[in-house]
Amino acid sequence: MNYEELVKNHSGELIEKLVTHVVSQDPVEVLFNFEDNDQWAIISMHQYEEDLEISLRMHANQTIDLFVGYYDDEDEFHEIVHVLNETELEQLPDGLKKVMRKVVDDEKGMRLPGNFLSAK
Repeated sequence: MNYEELVKNHSGELIEKLVTHVVSQDPVEVLFNFEDNDQWAIISMHQYEEDLEISLRMHANQTIDLFVGYYDDEDEFHEIVHVLNETELEQLPDGLKKVMRKVVDDEKGMRLPGNFLSAK
């Protein structure tokens, strides 16, 4: 299965894997980033052996997307962006959403214990 099919058909599993990984870290880093007029809070997980990044990004307009970035066999970088639907948004712990919202609003990243983010 390629990454496009994985994001399209199994995004919930990717989100669960990412959130589980992130909240198990101590400390957790929620970063702030921007490009042109877009800005977002981001949590990420890297699988270096597969040249793969999986991230959740909350934009200033409160939209949250799943981002998958990877290198193919020819060393070209590809990005897949999937905007979360209501069911997928419900998977996210409330603590994580609140922290990501604060990071976007303050335009400044945060480090905090993972157990803080797991609160529903």
